[in-house]
Amino acid sequence: MKLETQRTYIREFCLEDAEAVLAFNGNEQVTQYTGDAGMVKTLTDAKNIIANIWLREYKEYGYGRWAVVEKSSNKVIGFCGLKYLPDVGAPDIGYRFLPECWGKGYATETATACIEYCKTHLGVKKIIGDVMEDNIASVKILQKLGLTFSGYIKEDGQTFMRFMSAA
Repeated sequence: MKLETQRTYIREFCLEDAEAVLAFNGNEQVTQYTGDAGMVKTLTDAKNIIANIWLREYKEYGYGRWAVVEKSSNKVIGFCGLKYLPDVGAPDIGYRFLPECWGKGYATETATACIEYCKTHLGVKKIIGDVMEDNIASVKILQKLGLTFSGYIKEDGQTFMRFMSAA
């Protein structure tokens, strides 16, 4: 799987991406509103996420969190993609980028491409987006993607706003 947007390539992660994963997933500024802050502290942690979560999800669902590669630098700058939530029966759109990429439209650009791909090629009908209320930028992105607020949920001791697409 490889998608192309105006400024990025979106592809499956591989173990060689572990340093990039550590750079954005190990950054407390990046994970401040994610609910999983502090989960990636070492290169081994990053490799485990790639091997045991993302690569498994690609095989199981046909999608997952994908690597976002900036065309101009050929550098992995973050991730974007869907994560299936069995308890909800629908995938969650997620994105995470290095701080120097924030406010430049990468999340909206790549999330739009990922959603379109999954709806068109994989038959995904409904998409959710969970976000902490204080994460104003991400709330705006979910709204730009056409998701509408449906209520609050609690997960792992955190409260999230849930947004949903029309089924």
